Amino acid sequence: MFCQTALLALAFLPYSLAQVNETFESGFDQAAWPIYAPDCNQGGKVTLDSSTAHSGKNSIRVDGAGGFCGHIFFGTTKIPAGDVYVRAYVYVMSTKPSNKGVVQQPTLTRLAPRSKPSKAFTDSHVTFITMPDSAQGAKKHLRIGGQSKILMYNRESDDATLPDLSPQGIATSAALKAGAWQCFEYHVGADGSIETWLNDVVVAGLTVKPGASNPNAGQWQRSGAKPKITAVNFGWESYGGDTNTFWYDDIVISSTRVGCAGA
Repeated sequence: MFCQTALLALAFLPYSLAQVNETFESGFDQAAWPIYAPDCNQGGKVTLDSSTAHSGKNSIRVDGAGGFCGHIFFGTTKIPAGDVYVRAYVYVMSTKPSNKGVVQQPTLTRLAPRSKPSKAFTDSHVTFITMPDSAQGAKKHLRIGGQSKILMYNRESDDATLPDLSPQGIATSAALKAGAWQCFEYHVGADGSIETWLNDVVVAGLTVKPGASNPNAGQWQRSGAKPKITAVNFGWESYGGDTNTFWYDDIVISSTRVGCAGA
């Protein structure tokens, strides 16, 4: 009886630790990863891409259009209750606004870039991960994206940012490089914690948790609400003219941290 109980516990252990572990090698299952485009969708698209991948042969490509209605995401509601850890490998184009304010995209190849990778973001506000957050109210989201050329969080209900977008706050975040696979990880805690890692390195400006001081989180901490996310969606949303193309691969959603090397 003890042996049978132990075997049952082992059988359920991987599910409890990793709700989602997706490499897309079996294709793009839209029942498991439905398209998410709240309110409107004009121009964005999500496809399975076999031209580039972090591992194996497949990844998911998101072509994001300009303007709010150009947004498009794919995601899952299969997330742990309480602490949520997300790890995704991300490949992104560089952004080069034209004279008309429209971003031009270079061509992606499987070869290493010949020039030094440039930044993925301009000064404009964009989102590449969005999470419905019931703590903020109906149809409100906790968003991860870029502004002022750096990674940042944005709370939709009051437009607060993490970090503060002051020169000091900007300096404590990190730029997401274009033209190379990047390992992006974050933690949304049941106690209201936010933690973020880029290529296994802690991003100090994107950290808010008990016992840790972040002098550049004043705007974020003006609300005592603790995020309660109900889904994780990957894609693109622009609040101006910026467009871009993102690839996502090797996604893990878990109740504990996985790390860049974790499967």
